Parts: sequence; structure tokens; C-alpha cells
Amino acid sequence: MKLADYTITEAGFGSDLGAEKFIDIKCRNAGIKPDAVVCVATIRALKYHGGQAKEEIKTENLEALQKGIKNLNKHLDNLKNVFGLNVIVAINKFDTDTDAEIELLS
Repeated sequence: MKLADYTITEAGFGSDLGAEKFIDIKCRNAGIKPDAVVCVATIRALKYHGGQAKEEIKTENLEALQKGIKNLNKHLDNLKNVFGLNVIVAINKFDTDTDAEIELLS
């Protein structure tokens, strides 16, 4: 990674495990610091983390989504304020995501 102009790497699932290992171990040992991190989220996962049952994950639930967004915000806060990184959020959109859910997430 030191020899390239830029590198894109997938650090694993979750900023609480994959990104932390990448930043605390790999980057520290290599003497590098990422310029930015991309956090990929889905409305499905946010609703699940907000308490929606897996069997109903394709059903609109703005309350569960709002709770899940709080979880996402904590991950983003850690990446920005604990690790000092610039964060980009990418939303992996599915056809079951409703306009109201997309609007709430925006």
C-alpha cells in the first residue's frame, strides 16, 4: 500500500471490528493512515439493527429505521472522532426500500 498512489481495500464487516483491526493493526504496522473511509449501509440492515424482525425486513418500518440510523451514526462518530478519518457513507439501495425510508435516511 505504500507504493501505490492510492489503494482501495475492503477491511471487513463493521466499523467496530473490521475497520478497527485494519486501522489499529495493519495501518499502524505499515506506518500509514487512510485519507478516508467508506461506510456502506443498507436500509435493510439499519432496520434490523433498529429492532425489526428479519422476516419483516422488506416491510416499511420508519421507527426501526430511525433506531438503526442512531446505530450507524455511532459508527460514523467513532470513525470520525476516535480514528480521525474522513467518512463517506454509501447506501446500497434495494428495490424494497420505500421512498419514505430513503427520505428519512437522506
